[in-house]
Amino acid sequence: MPGRNDNGPDKYFGDRAGTDKANYHVVPADGKWALKKEGEEEQMMQENDKSGVVARAKELAEEYGSMAIIHDEDGKIEDQIEY
Repeated sequence: MPGRNDNGPDKYFGDRAGTDKANYHVVPADGKWALKKEGEEEQMMQENDKSGVVARAKELAEEYGSMAIIHDEDGKIEDQIEY
């Protein structure tokens, strides 16, 4: 397939993971919502209200010129906002 990245996810995320250019993910976590920086296991924040976590993800993504990736309750991506 033309344009396909055959380097796999480790290469795709590896250059950004854990840096300021990393994407910010809003993910379900134990009945709450968490903000995680791409490539890091530890949560940056966790709240009951998804909208607060989404707002923070957008702020960080805009500040660092990356993406806020919003997941649904099943962990599937429902929205991506690129800055």
